[in-house]
Amino acid sequence: MEYVSSLFTGLLTGYGLIIAIGAQNTYVLTQGLKKQFRWQVVLTCSSIDALLIVIGLMGMGALVQKSEAILNLITWAGILFLTLYGAKAFLNAFKGEYLDTSRSTQPTVANRKDVLFTTLALSLLNPHVYLDTVILLGSIGGRLPVELRVAFGLGAVIASFSWFFVLGIGSQLVAPWFKKPGAWKLLDLLVGSVMWSIAATLYIHL
Repeated sequence: MEYVSSLFTGLLTGYGLIIAIGAQNTYVLTQGLKKQFRWQVVLTCSSIDALLIVIGLMGMGALVQKSEAILNLITWAGILFLTLYGAKAFLNAFKGEYLDTSRSTQPTVANRKDVLFTTLALSLLNPHVYLDTVILLGSIGGRLPVELRVAFGLGAVIASFSWFFVLGIGSQLVAPWFKKPGAWKLLDLLVGSVMWSIAATLYIHL
């Protein structure tokens, strides 16, 4: 009974931390609308989350939290990348570029590398990811006995995988709304605003 309770606690805590308008979620939704490597993006984001959750539950959360140098380095890298990515989104909005979601795209190998790099950067250069997975989930689950810690971690990992897959599937449900250039412009403005607001928040906290 305690095992099931810990699993659900990890599941609900994971959902509470993951379901938010953030850099990762916005990018997963955007790639889903573009029909470009959406499942690779989903698997990459959820796999990184799972790895960081395990690292946090192994006791690394407390160590990272005490290392101001590591946190500062990650934060500055995240601020730089989010600022540049947000600027790119705003530029696309003002240029009026958009994709026709009614047609299948033919992504290239170069595009695959760009998408993978951006996915890794948004996942690993965003301090909020470490705060949610390594520090918060690690500190909450780390107080539990080993067997219950495993259940808690499993619940959190399930939350991550299920949420990103929901975003991947959900992007196709809203794809018909993005047949007009105006919708893509609004999305680019939203993406740019999210990226810059996160960067500003990081800078203020830094």
